[in-house]
Amino acid sequence: MKFESRQFRTWEGKCLTLIGMAGIGKTRISSILRRQGWFHYSADYRIGTRYLGEPILDLIKQEAMKVPFLRNLLRTDSIYINNNITVDDLHPVTSFLGRLGNPEQSGLSLREFLRRQALYRGALRAAMEDVPEFIRKAREIYGYANFVNDTPGSLCEIDAPEVIEVLARHTLILYIRPTEGEEQQLLRRVERDLRPLCHREGFLLEQVAAYMGETGLGYVAMFDPEKFYRWLLPRLYAERVQRYEQIAWQYGYTATMAELESVRDEPDFLALVEHAIERSS
Repeated sequence: MKFESRQFRTWEGKCLTLIGMAGIGKTRISSILRRQGWFHYSADYRIGTRYLGEPILDLIKQEAMKVPFLRNLLRTDSIYINNNITVDDLHPVTSFLGRLGNPEQSGLSLREFLRRQALYRGALRAAMEDVPEFIRKAREIYGYANFVNDTPGSLCEIDAPEVIEVLARHTLILYIRPTEGEEQQLLRRVERDLRPLCHREGFLLEQVAAYMGETGLGYVAMFDPEKFYRWLLPRLYAERVQRYEQIAWQYGYTATMAELESVRDEPDFLALVEHAIERSS
């Protein structure tokens, strides 16, 4: 949706989608708004509980079956396993996606890694297509007037303009952009706080080939998963900036990471959005 600042100020039943890199502060702001009466739609929570819930549990059970004591209990239905994903703790999703590399260092084969990435991209698309229905539910079932869609940093990786168009028809899209100085801070934050991280298959295969050429490693199974992850991350983010800039230019508005970090309550956030709208006109 596109607005003039006055139209946004008087818009009853505000619906916003926050987009940008993992770790940039979308969930922090969404949590602030949740505490002040907004419906917080966490896409990764929806993915982990609805669309990847069974694959995540299958993976946990597969690992548990390797332990003889647990294997016997599982086979006799003597124990029950469940994941405890929350809006603020997405480790089950992050662990499911895993890292590419040496299996002796908990790395995944290229084939398995790509399989899980494809599952996540499909789940992300489905979670975004659910947004209009959750806006309806938020109002009609739960009585929330305002709605915020807290998207994963991997939103731009699904390569589906029609999904972005769905979001643009039903919400105001606000892109949070890191400045050059903030990018390094953001990368350090993501390295420290594990987040679900997804990328397109073509990009990954290009980077795997480049990493092999740079390191002289002949097989993915020779990669140190952590080293490859740290090597890949800035390259992934550099490409994502271009994709997010295009989405914001075509469908929404832009605020900076520094502006977002200054937000402490709902009035601060609404003023930030109004400023972003005015800046674009």
